[in-house]
Amino acid sequence: MAEIYRIDGSFDHGFFEGTSCAFGVFDGVHQGHRFLLGCARETAERSGGASVALTFDIDPDEVFHPERLKKLMTNEERLAMLASTGVDAVCVLPFTREFAASTPAEFLVQTFDGTVPAYLHVGFDFKFGARARGTVEDLDVWGAAGGTKVQAHGLKSEDGAPITATRIRLLLADGDVEEAARLLGRPYFMTGTVRPGRGEGADFGFRTANLVVPDQLRPLGDGVYAAWAEVDGARYKAAVNVGVPATFADRSTATCEVHLLDFEGDLYGKPVKVEFFHWLREMRKFDDVDELIATVQGNIQWVRDNL
Repeated sequence: MAEIYRIDGSFDHGFFEGTSCAFGVFDGVHQGHRFLLGCARETAERSGGASVALTFDIDPDEVFHPERLKKLMTNEERLAMLASTGVDAVCVLPFTREFAASTPAEFLVQTFDGTVPAYLHVGFDFKFGARARGTVEDLDVWGAAGGTKVQAHGLKSEDGAPITATRIRLLLADGDVEEAARLLGRPYFMTGTVRPGRGEGADFGFRTANLVVPDQLRPLGDGVYAAWAEVDGARYKAAVNVGVPATFADRSTATCEVHLLDFEGDLYGKPVKVEFFHWLREMRKFDDVDELIATVQGNIQWVRDNL
């Protein structure tokens, strides 16, 4: 695992000398991001410097558009995953409104403080500085003056379309977890802590763990999914209900309810990681309890037979 450094008052910017940096937010650490990080590792190997993932401590939209943000992972998960990609270090810039108000030139000074990397890898549409006025062309000029080779990359999938966190969020909103997994290079996962729920599941014969997941971390569309759940280091097949159950809409809030197959024990207060593999059905209101139970039991059987 790579070391994670916070670029604050105690950080020695001389660290950047000779490095190859990949710069971005990296929400989801998807296949496009991994390509960019791979480029940084490649130029670092050629030049003999360190490879660095350069990012922010939060998603900038947490400051500017928190009401509409749907993140693919927590900031802690993002930094930990970046540290596991094979780079030598992860450098984290604190993102504040004051920092965001910097001109492009000020942004680069505050980031590198005069010690520039040997290589800087970014996406072809990279923007920086106040109102995103800084462009790749500005980086080229800055790099030429200071001795940094700036390389901008088109991050595309096999179909030729760009791989972006926004594209993945739209796929998840439609329940297409399989295509999202292809672009992520891994299954999409959601984490949460188990809290007491409505309690009907136990009465119906299938207990569920009610996960508390903040709205910002639920890009996945409402529906029922086949998944794997991880708790206390063990993995279980799971049938997962995401969203408001229509039958209980009058006493429910949007949630994530997980039925772990063959699990025995108490889950309250425990963190659970859920990896989504297949969309089973949309949410709907049932005419009676028997129809609800039969449908849910069918979903559980599908998970048992097919995952």
